[in-house]
Formats: sequence, structure tokens, C-alpha cells
Amino acid sequence: MIDHFALALTHGLMLLAAWRLLSRPDLDDDQAPAAAPDRRILRKSERRPGA
Repeated sequence: MIDHFALALTHGLMLLAAWRLLSRPDLDDDQAPAAAPDRRILRKSERRPGA
């Protein structure tokens, strides 16, 4: 038997997530800032002296 509450809950949450994503003002903005730069872990030999 199908649990209708579980189906309604999961589909409702997916609908809410899609609605929030589609309502973002920077969704179709070519001038939007890029994502944060990647932070990489430096090896001991690459670290600045005194840092």
C-alpha cells in the first residue's frame, strides 16, 4: 500500500525547493558574481614563511 502522506510530503518539498530556486533574482543574470574561489590545502613546502 502506498503511503500518500510520504508521497505528498516529499513531492511538496521538491516543489518548494524548485520554486525557491526559480525565484532567485540571479538565476538568469550574466553579471552575477562567480562562485567562491576554491580553497586548496597547501603543502608545507608551498606555505609562506612565517604564516
